[in-house]
Amino acid sequence: MPRVLVAEDDPALGDPLVRMLAREGYEVDLVTDGVSALKAARSSELDLMVLDLGLPRMSGLDVCRALRDVGSHLPILVLTARTAEVDIVVALDAGADDYVTKPFRTSELLARVRALLRRRTPSGSVDPNELVTAGAIVLDPGARTVTAAGAIVTLTPKEFELLELLMRRRGRVVTRQSIMRDVWHTDWVGQSKTLDMHISTLRRKLGPSGRLIVTLRGVGFRIDEKA
Repeated sequence: MPRVLVAEDDPALGDPLVRMLAREGYEVDLVTDGVSALKAARSSELDLMVLDLGLPRMSGLDVCRALRDVGSHLPILVLTARTAEVDIVVALDAGADDYVTKPFRTSELLARVRALLRRRTPSGSVDPNELVTAGAIVLDPGARTVTAAGAIVTLTPKEFELLELLMRRRGRVVTRQSIMRDVWHTDWVGQSKTLDMHISTLRRKLGPSGRLIVTLRGVGFRIDEKA
């Protein structure tokens, strides 16, 4: 049974969320502040954290950063009342894998939860530990490291999975539907703003090498080594 940690200080949201996830068959724990969330995530065998950004004692952003700083790959779904793109990008940069804005639809949140719990290595891998290269980008799946023109690039787990998928299929178009299936593990596309933000962040972090990621509007993306 997947174990989910809910970090939410508002009982009007946290308690119903716990009940909803429990009805779906998950084992659910609830904490109401950031310090407790970080402690629980470090000391417990969790499969997913649903994390409110506006927690007392320690913000959700700081919880994300602290977990990623110690190498945790725990999937993190952020709950946020902030709808500005810059705020969401900051959350993704801090290490969140996905986000849902408040107020949210139950069906949407459960779809995101299921997708993160179905995380797996992107399909198409022949040797999971073989170095993958594209232009000046070198991706090491075994060590989960990326360099661009010799410089280390720090990526969140979801950014790493997305880049690995694109690089393993370099030169070919990877459709949005395929990315949602292989990285987010869902056939649901709907609003793909999360995907677009991840692509934008990848390009920025990769510097000049980010130009290798080419957008085919309405279709998907491609790693083009001649870009």
